[in-house]
Amino acid sequence: MIRRFGSDLASFKTLTFKPGLNILLADKSAGANDRQSRNGAGKTSFIELVHFLFGADARKDSIFRSGALTAWTFDVDVDIAENAISAARSGAKPGRIVVNGPVESWPIPPQFDSRAGLFELSNENWKANLGQLWFGLPISAGDEAEGFQPSFRSLFSYFVRRQNSGGFQQPMQHSGMQQAWNQQVSICYLLGLDWSIPGRFQELRAQEKVAQELRKAARSGDLGRFFGKAADLRTKLAIAEARAARLRQQLETFEVVPEYKALEREANEITREIDGMNVENVIDGDLLQQLRASLSEEDAPDLGNVTKLYAEAGVVLPDMVRRRFDEVERFHRSIIENRRAHLTAEIASAEARVAERYQRTAERDRRRRQIMGVLRSGGALEHYTTLREEAGRAEAEAEGLRQRLDTAERIESTKAELDIERANLTKALRDDIHERADIIREAILSFEALSESLYEKAGSLTISETGNGPQFEVHIDGQRSKGITNMQIFCFDLMLTEISLKNGRSPGFLIHDSHLFDGVDERQVAKALQLGAERAEAAGFQYIVTMNSDALPRDGFQHGFDVQAHVIDTKLTDATDTGGLFGLRFD
Repeated sequence: MIRRFGSDLASFKTLTFKPGLNILLADKSAGANDRQSRNGAGKTSFIELVHFLFGADARKDSIFRSGALTAWTFDVDVDIAENAISAARSGAKPGRIVVNGPVESWPIPPQFDSRAGLFELSNENWKANLGQLWFGLPISAGDEAEGFQPSFRSLFSYFVRRQNSGGFQQPMQHSGMQQAWNQQVSICYLLGLDWSIPGRFQELRAQEKVAQELRKAARSGDLGRFFGKAADLRTKLAIAEARAARLRQQLETFEVVPEYKALEREANEITREIDGMNVENVIDGDLLQQLRASLSEEDAPDLGNVTKLYAEAGVVLPDMVRRRFDEVERFHRSIIENRRAHLTAEIASAEARVAERYQRTAERDRRRRQIMGVLRSGGALEHYTTLREEAGRAEAEAEGLRQRLDTAERIESTKAELDIERANLTKALRDDIHERADIIREAILSFEALSESLYEKAGSLTISETGNGPQFEVHIDGQRSKGITNMQIFCFDLMLTEISLKNGRSPGFLIHDSHLFDGVDERQVAKALQLGAERAEAAGFQYIVTMNSDALPRDGFQHGFDVQAHVIDTKLTDATDTGGLFGLRFD
């Protein structure tokens, strides 16, 4: 229950309320209309004040952040968790709420300011506390609940509808911007139905939208080539995974040789050295052949043949000549022997060089084999790094193909799965409606009784399951007219207030702006005010109505009902600059 609205703005009209029906009247000057000033008499501003003090966003265009009001603080005395609490907020510091009263046991306890002697908390925590204490919502960070769940501000707006937000267009919608899932979740929560089912329906719709966009993308242009078919991607993935596995195996068995480059250079030098020795051996081999041939051809000349030749010619050589031939023969033999000795020495030297090279070649070859064995067992760090990078690219390619395959498979199978999920949700909704038939019956009968009190023929409330979640429909004959539509909202709000209060999910008050009664016959307005007063007293909630004084019915009330007894003492007017709620005019 709201007890009072006040402000440190001296010209503000303090508003005091009592239990049951409270009517805030405003006198409207002749010829004036609501479009001439944002705050003419202040009825609409009163609704904005209620939302401002109960956690609404105070954006830059808020009247409470205008030059005329931003410096002033506004406060409300209200019952929260059966305790009288005072809460204050200003446009200068819209993110902070000052509270007073027994608040230490709140779910999020306010911080105590010892200098001011007051408690203070953020607007987000203020909403979180109200959501838990009034509606039983779990404490979450901020007002916006995770996922598609009920939030304090959305639930609260059913009890204080805003004309400027489109709150009087249809019963199930408190704002023109409110989405269908939020309507379903909020109404189900307040009535005591399973609100998680419409939340899951919205999750399903979000998934279906994504799936539809993916299917559209998969059928078009470059993205179509990127996604591809699941079967083709499965083949590519198998090949890519096998290649990545091979590279991983090579990495696991790879051994880094710290001096790989030095060993590689040594092995190359040994190879060149062996090649050089082999060339020298070939040269020495040719030399040996020549030396051996020369050795075999070396022989002394036979001088006896010369002597025989002269004898046959009848010439007898003197002894002196024969001695000369002997000396020549001995000379030649000496030369031959020296020549043969020299050739033999050369052959021995060449053979020694070849033998030494063969031995050196064998030794160097053994070292080369040793080095090559080390190199074959591992590799250089650069080679390992290159191999690791290649393995990383192979893994990335395989992972990319896995994701593409997963996407392709989801694209190809999602629609069937989502259809199954929608059927399951529809069945779950049907089961919930069946299991909670008593709750639905109570809502139906309450709406029927309320509408029957206003019109000769009772209206109807229908709650049914559909493939898009629960559907709420209200009907009163003549609903094409604006007045009938507004009375649908009136009956729906009263029904929702009574049931939510019984469920412990209500702020304990209902506020209707005068716009609710636009176009409504005076007799129906009278019936609605009296019905609201009776229901508020019977159920124990507070019903606050703002009206123009000339629209307050004088007739149509049942005997014994005094409507003036419910009009609060403070009256607003747009006739003077000081007659409005704030006591001043501003643009």
